[in-house]
Amino acid sequence: MIYVFLAEGFEEIEALTPVDCLRRAGKTVQTVGIGGSVIRGSHGIPVTADITEDGVVLDDSLEMIVLPGGMPGTRNLQKNETVRSAVNYCAEQGIFIAAICAAPSILGEMGLLSGKQATCYPGFEPELKGCDAKAVPVCQDGTIITGRGPGAAMDFSLKLVGTFLGDDAADTLAGQMVYRV
Repeated sequence: MIYVFLAEGFEEIEALTPVDCLRRAGKTVQTVGIGGSVIRGSHGIPVTADITEDGVVLDDSLEMIVLPGGMPGTRNLQKNETVRSAVNYCAEQGIFIAAICAAPSILGEMGLLSGKQATCYPGFEPELKGCDAKAVPVCQDGTIITGRGPGAAMDFSLKLVGTFLGDDAADTLAGQMVYRV
């Protein structure tokens, strides 16, 4: 199971591109509405989540969590106890944590990026706390995968697919979607 957390003000392309790509690749993905089942993105697009935070199960079926950025979506995720519990669970169990745009700041604030490499939306680097911030579209350091921003959403999503199915599968999917062809 892969959870993609949605909080009011999330960046739509950063949330839905991973959902789309991972589902196309055959992975089981559930969007999780924080604070309700219909969550409005930062550009006013309402999205109906598959489940609400009450439905989140942290067990050995969990393969990854994805934290999209956007404002105030990132701050709404950051202050939510279900999200923080999921991040801690994944960190403790060695489960993948993916965050894009401003959302890597959540991991920085929780002390999970110290001594690691990561990327984030320009200007959020100080919030990565002890991280070697890179100005690249996507960065992976162990089980933490970070993306720079909305323009990196497809590269970020394909990296997530490649994490589970290999780079060849990600390249095949990119070709099927007429991306980088």
